[in-house]
Amino acid sequence: MSETPPVAAETRGHPLRYRGLTWDHPRGRTALEAAGSTAAGGRGGIEIDWEAHPLEGFESAPIADLADRYDLIVLDHPHLGEALASGSFRPLDDVFDAALLDRIAADAIGPSFTSYSLDGAQWALPLDAATQVAAARVDLIAAAEPSTWDDVVALSEYAPVALSLAGPHAFLTFASVLAGAGAPISDSPAEGALFSSRPAAQEAFALLRTIARRSPAATQGENPIALLERMSSSDSLAYVPLVYGYVNYSSPTLQFRDAPRWAASARLGSTIGGTGIAISRRCRVTPELVAHLAWLLDPETQRTFIPQHDGQPGLRSAWHDSNVNKASHDFYANTAATIEESWVRPRYDGYIAFQTQASELLRDALLGDASHVEELRDACLDALEVAFAASAGASGASPASPAAAARAASPPPTAASTRIDASVSRFHAAHPTTSGASS
Repeated sequence: MSETPPVAAETRGHPLRYRGLTWDHPRGRTALEAAGSTAAGGRGGIEIDWEAHPLEGFESAPIADLADRYDLIVLDHPHLGEALASGSFRPLDDVFDAALLDRIAADAIGPSFTSYSLDGAQWALPLDAATQVAAARVDLIAAAEPSTWDDVVALSEYAPVALSLAGPHAFLTFASVLAGAGAPISDSPAEGALFSSRPAAQEAFALLRTIARRSPAATQGENPIALLERMSSSDSLAYVPLVYGYVNYSSPTLQFRDAPRWAASARLGSTIGGTGIAISRRCRVTPELVAHLAWLLDPETQRTFIPQHDGQPGLRSAWHDSNVNKASHDFYANTAATIEESWVRPRYDGYIAFQTQASELLRDALLGDASHVEELRDACLDALEVAFAASAGASGASPASPAAAARAASPPPTAASTRIDASVSRFHAAHPTTSGASS
């Protein structure tokens, strides 16, 4: 396909206007704005006005209220539980041809497509793929690049090593270590206790506390972007074992590598992130919009337009493209194995509030002083179990607007006629589990 959105007829001489919401970073904003502008320039038959807010904005604004104001929403997969509980999104199976969804599913890197599959339907397209990987200042640590967690602990004895602990990342780091140990946390409180192995949770806590207590104090409150800014602008931080990869920071000296393993043959433990693009129930879905969204996920677009506009593609074919890797200092080739094995977070209604609370508990315990560390560890793990059990349905969001509540109680407007060569509805027989694979 071409490197610009497809030409489509305008409606009654005027382009259709849509409102979109994405996250406020060049990786989440630039490509969409450029594509929306191209569409508005007469080659797409639509206008998309993209607004941006921090990823954390979804934690303070209910998805239902956002869906009441925006046609397209770019979000992270753990918010699906809240979105489905409020009836905020259209199932994409009713919008896109099954063959198109199958093609995207087959080419999506790791579980980036299936992380948006839930309750027998597909709810978002994997526009952006990311996971936690290792970030290394290769000029500072030379031949000492870690490959296992034992290597990371050894490096932290003499080099500045930090964990990503700010915001939700303390829990996400902990969950990744458990996934790498073969003991991922539960999908939801309805399926049982948080920890599948208490001994593994105890060992993971001890490992992370050792590294956290050695980390530079200035890094302990920094989010992934701040950590990577520090690594790219100073020599005060040499290595972060698990941080969400941002291709924008890849350079000859700041390199991204696969996540550490427990041992040489163990799984690469990492929690998938990235974002998907969903269609709200308020949206008037037209063939022009469907064609535009399909173009964003076209393999040619993903390997050219998206990376050329600060984006991070969601398709495997782009991650393994030689030109894409040459331009990114092999960011994708060096971390593809990690995202292929990455873990999918729970997506029940209430998980986001639990993730926030769990990170606060872990951050305090990992960094705090204690004369009896084992008691601190067990008290923290117990508190996590209690918080998890109490979290089902507790999204933490304020009540939805009356309009959103009414929309959740009624079926969406029919979209059958907007599908590309649609013949039958497409439903997934399986949905991903916390192992990152379909069950």
